[in-house]
Amino acid sequence: MSDKAVFCVKCGAAAPQKNIPNSDEALKFIIPVGRSGWAIAAGYLGLLSLLPLFGIFAVVIGVLAVRDIKRHPERFGLGRAWFGIVMGALTSLFYLTIFILAFICSSS
Repeated sequence: MSDKAVFCVKCGAAAPQKNIPNSDEALKFIIPVGRSGWAIAAGYLGLLSLLPLFGIFAVVIGVLAVRDIKRHPERFGLGRAWFGIVMGALTSLFYLTIFILAFICSSS
């Protein structure tokens, strides 16, 4: 048994242990503890890239986030960084295609 075992006060039997995650691990899902600031910004810009002009910023900040995480391996947020890069690239290509098609159709 572990040092932190809990016993019943009436019968003295060991109470079943619950596997409670470390509070630091639980906080990582709620509060961006240990995440790269660039990665957080890239994630939000990836969401905002659904609006025109934010996609380019999402790609640039996402690349900066990946570089920051590679330089500081103790930081988290690689998924957010890649999300910003992918969403920014896809939406930028989408809006560029719409712009080109609108230009071609208006000149005809």
